[in-house]
Amino acid sequence: MILTRPAAQAAAAREALQRCGIEAHSLPLIDIGPPPDPAALARAWQELAGDALVFFASANAAGQFLAARPAGRQWPAGTLAAAPGPGTAAALRAAGVPAGQVVAPLDGSANFDSEALWALLEPQPWSGRRVLLVRGEQGREWLGEQLQAAGATVRAVAAYRRLAPRPDDAGRALLQRALARPRQWLWHFGSAEALRNLQALAPGADWSASRALATHPRIAEVARALGFGQVAVIAPGAAALAAAAGLEASDADPDRGPGPGPGAAPAEAAVRPASGAVTPADAASMRVPGVSDGASVPAARALDAAPVPAPGAADSAPG
Repeated sequence: MILTRPAAQAAAAREALQRCGIEAHSLPLIDIGPPPDPAALARAWQELAGDALVFFASANAAGQFLAARPAGRQWPAGTLAAAPGPGTAAALRAAGVPAGQVVAPLDGSANFDSEALWALLEPQPWSGRRVLLVRGEQGREWLGEQLQAAGATVRAVAAYRRLAPRPDDAGRALLQRALARPRQWLWHFGSAEALRNLQALAPGADWSASRALATHPRIAEVARALGFGQVAVIAPGAAALAAAAGLEASDADPDRGPGPGPGAAPAEAAVRPASGAVTPADAASMRVPGVSDGASVPAARALDAAPVPAPGAADSAPG
């Protein structure tokens, strides 16, 4: 399997797959750079206590924003942290955001995206409340537009830059092996930008015999448009990835067996056509040792419990 996430994110998934007996290699197709405007990031922290909600577009956004936290600064008690999926929610909790203030689609949701998150946020009163969007230099505007239409004041800050990858010699050799023997490799994509960067690295390549797993139907569409012959959608998270990788390996090599080993998820639950995502519940019987997406706090409970900053509340977070 070839993992295409940024190197820091791919490392944990690679180790988890290898513990399950699945050969995994990392070929980062997105590099993460420093924020374009560190002063804007610092201002966002100073104003955080006046925000009713902070939306983190990805685990990278969460990690980079929270790494810029001023020394001694705690997450404000009246500010919710919203995530589109379990990976980002886990990153927020790991960085010290109280679990009761994290809002995310629950494990088992059909999709993990802005639409699934908005279904949880929409019933709340947003008029006069302030929302911060934390993302890369560019991002999808859909959720911000919904919040603005509901009366919220929305602003965005770039916590990092997404950079084109610069593979080393080992990375270039891995790409060439995958192109030479496409049926022996299974690609995993967590973003459409990674696919576009792959196209730039290998212009004119024939992907018709290549296989891919994608974490969202929109990413799967880009993979098909690039020419990948087989594309399936799986849920984010180590458990779903390991289950899917084990099934694909078994399909490619009938003598290999189920791949992940004892306790693996049933084959029919591991990979589905791109019309429907595999949920973490589908792979619940095969939790990877030492790896867990964590259980998201029910969104309704977090929303109901968190105090709402009044319009015009102080813009400085407690020291």
